[in-house]
Amino acid sequence: MLATLREISVTCFFASYLIVLVLELLRLLGRIPGRGLAVIVMMAIGLFTHVCYLALQAAESPVGKDVGLLATWSDWSYLLALGLAVCFLVLYLRRPDTIISFFFLPAVLATIWLGVILRHQDPFSRSEAVGVWGTVHGLAMLVGAGAVLFGFLAGVMYLVQSSRLKHKKAGSALRLPTLETLGRMNRKCLIISTIAVAIGVLAGIVMNLNRFGHVGWTDGGVLFSTLLFLWLLGTTGLEFFYEPASRGRKAVYLTLASLGFLVLAMASVLTGSHGSEKEQAAQTETSTSTPSLIETDSVSPPSSVESQS
Repeated sequence: MLATLREISVTCFFASYLIVLVLELLRLLGRIPGRGLAVIVMMAIGLFTHVCYLALQAAESPVGKDVGLLATWSDWSYLLALGLAVCFLVLYLRRPDTIISFFFLPAVLATIWLGVILRHQDPFSRSEAVGVWGTVHGLAMLVGAGAVLFGFLAGVMYLVQSSRLKHKKAGSALRLPTLETLGRMNRKCLIISTIAVAIGVLAGIVMNLNRFGHVGWTDGGVLFSTLLFLWLLGTTGLEFFYEPASRGRKAVYLTLASLGFLVLAMASVLTGSHGSEKEQAAQTETSTSTPSLIETDSVSPPSSVESQS
């Protein structure tokens, strides 16, 4: 299985996205039965091969060399293309009758082609990669936390305004935005926070792999950040795929609960050793045990030659 996956190349997902674009252009010829299903299947194949290619590129990065993990302009172009492809699929599943593919897919293909052009550029070192991915991790989690807090406030105002309308007090001098406005605010904050936290978690994983060679999944900050992302992802799914009449207060209550996961994640970061010098020292001490054995093995042959001479 792994040998088969290693055969995946850029051509695989590039061709998949190109076929999707051709299928979408067939809209111009009229209604074709099965075209929508074919688009979804080819996008799924493209995303699967795209993710597998990047994962194998990361897993098979040179060991013992000062080469960053996913730290080339080519890798970043492929990651950007992956993000655009995911956004297109989500929007397409929500509104398959639109022609957003005419705009998204050319951008995806162009970004992949840019990565192919830049594939001969020298990669960044591990220290430089840690700095880049660390900055992305911090900024993304900051934006995600701000969006969760903003959504929480919008949710509280939604519930207050709903109660005021129920008791016919909404027309007083102390006004709040309408339920429709607050619902839109809550929805936008939910989407922004989900995307930002997803980027933050992924950037944190790559940063730790570059710095330590592994990810400390039992660390409180990592654990609760991952749980926060999964909760936001589930809430976003409810918001996107449920009918407006079915979600109502449910989405608001779930958004309010997101603040609880955020508080737990922040408490774990502030009270634990996540990202601190203590954690870095402990992780570095653990990760340096294997290189020391390699260095010992590399020194032993010359010593044996000298003893024979």
